[in-house]
Amino acid sequence: MSKTRADAWSVLNEFTKTDSLVKHGLAVEAAMRAYARKYGEDTESWGMAGMLHDFDYEQYPSVEQHGKEGARILRERGFPEEVAYAVESHNDATGVPRAHLMDRALFAIDELTGLITATALVRPSKSIHDVDAKAVQRKMKDKAFARAVSREDIHQGLQELGVDIDGHFSFVIGAMQAIAVDLGLEGQRG
Repeated sequence: MSKTRADAWSVLNEFTKTDSLVKHGLAVEAAMRAYARKYGEDTESWGMAGMLHDFDYEQYPSVEQHGKEGARILRERGFPEEVAYAVESHNDATGVPRAHLMDRALFAIDELTGLITATALVRPSKSIHDVDAKAVQRKMKDKAFARAVSREDIHQGLQELGVDIDGHFSFVIGAMQAIAVDLGLEGQRG
């Protein structure tokens, strides 16, 4: 039996109790589905990889376990190998190389969605609809802003995926805007 988005959603909610981490999974899922469409790849498996990439973080937050334990659980539960592999490879500490386009896209999207979310939340409107690539790039230069977001990983992700900063940032913002209500980033537009 093949796994569905509903199966992935169930796993995410079983392991992840923090609202912000659930929303992060949804943001990465949206961007992964958008990139899958762009590249002519399977939107379901790409979406599941995005949704589930951090599902193990609350139970296995150590850099040595995060991703590795998630991949193990996904394999035990019968999720596609490509999804488990992408989850494992998104954390450099696992030592699993990002060998596939899905893996590289996941890595390129992961940290960026956090920076985009933080940028939206400091807007007066708190709306992702008021965020563009240039605003995110300005915030990225401010090391004190959203300091938990790895700028190094964002730059490495751009390089590994082979995309330019403006296009990639705009693409991910657009994917997130499409699910703004689910992310709590629709803001107070008037």
